[in-house]
Amino acid sequence: MALNKKITISLIALIAVIAVAAGVLYFKGWFKDDGGGHSKIEHKIQLWTCSMHPFIIKDKPGTCPICGMELIKKIDNAPVDGVAMTPEQKQQSEMLGHVSMSATQRIMANVATTEAKKSVLNKEINAVGIVQYDQSRQAKATAWIAGRIDRLNVNTVGGIVSKDRPVAEVYSPDLVATQQEYLLAVKSREQFKNSSIPSISQNGDGLVASAKQRLMLFGVKESQIADLEKTGKPNIRLPIYTPISGVVIEKMVQQGQYVNVGDVLFNVADLSSVWVEVEVYENEFPNIHLGQKVEIRSQSFPGRPFTGNISYIYPFLDPKTRTVKARVEMPNPGMKLKPDMFVNAIIKVPLGLAIVVPVTAVMDTGKRQVVWVESTPGMFEPRDVQVGQRTDDKIQILSGLKSGDKVAVSGGYLIDSESQLKGGGGHENMPGMKMDDNKTVVPGAPPVQPPPATKKTLKMDDMKM
Repeated sequence: MALNKKITISLIALIAVIAVAAGVLYFKGWFKDDGGGHSKIEHKIQLWTCSMHPFIIKDKPGTCPICGMELIKKIDNAPVDGVAMTPEQKQQSEMLGHVSMSATQRIMANVATTEAKKSVLNKEINAVGIVQYDQSRQAKATAWIAGRIDRLNVNTVGGIVSKDRPVAEVYSPDLVATQQEYLLAVKSREQFKNSSIPSISQNGDGLVASAKQRLMLFGVKESQIADLEKTGKPNIRLPIYTPISGVVIEKMVQQGQYVNVGDVLFNVADLSSVWVEVEVYENEFPNIHLGQKVEIRSQSFPGRPFTGNISYIYPFLDPKTRTVKARVEMPNPGMKLKPDMFVNAIIKVPLGLAIVVPVTAVMDTGKRQVVWVESTPGMFEPRDVQVGQRTDDKIQILSGLKSGDKVAVSGGYLIDSESQLKGGGGHENMPGMKMDDNKTVVPGAPPVQPPPATKKTLKMDDMKM
């Protein structure tokens, strides 16, 4: 009887203790529903795994015993199609695309970063061109009167001529006769001047003016007419002058040759200024405009650039080369640039203030442009960007980055590969990809086998098989 009484008292005390403990747990919320149909006591312990070796599982954060990478949270229940993710699952899914690297790993992967900065970007268009004559500085020396060339003062192509010095002298009987008529008209004017009849006195001036006009039509200058009137003797040879000073580029006659009115004797070009016709491809044509500065470089004068400005853009496209020609006018001191010489042209196009990064920082997948941004020290995340103009070593960022963001300029492909092995999909994150136990599953692809364990560093207590 006494024994049963003791047992009863012990059971009553145990029940009281259990009731008190249950009440404490109830008031702390252990038996409340968290919205997913599970109580907190049913929640599993958070596990950690390696992105490179998903068979490594630990119950606390740390580093992988194989590769030394930081462990990430293991997702046990991945979302299925049509089911919304919880905020925690969404955050963990986003973190799959992130890559964490230690200082040693960054050195081994040759990962270097730089800041995206706002700076003035200038695009350079490289083109080829050909030196041409300035067509506004070309002229022809022609015969104003028929006759025989008695003297040539310039006998070779390339000779320097001046518009103030005659290039040839022509003998013409018509010229001699016209000069004698002019001298006769001058004498008649002096005789008619003393006449008391006004019509006769004025007729003398008319005869002189008519004879002078005929001489000028033959190419005789007023200074030569004044000398003719002063000396009273006709000039047997008529000097021929060029309209401009320059270089003889073509010689048409020989000494002693007879010429007619309008025959070309010489072609002359002024090479103190030349044209350079630059060929620009049609995709770069919108970046050029009138007045733009152009730098010309020639293999004949390395290290000495010439500068000019675009004066005209041709209104048609060459169907064979798919280029548009632009005319560059430029001075030619010392006549160093020769016609028909091949040159290289550099056209600088100012793009204004923009966010720029090195070209190596942008990974082009064909459909997207991705930049790896160091969000926190050692943590990289992919960022889609929209790119603009590109120079030799820099590229314009239109959207996706802001000034001050640290981007990876080298080692980006290694970071991307690590992200794909991790399961984040890298820059080619395919829709519909499901994760199970932190392993990437692609429809139609064979399962990825884990690499063999290294006996020296792998411990069996780190794995849960």
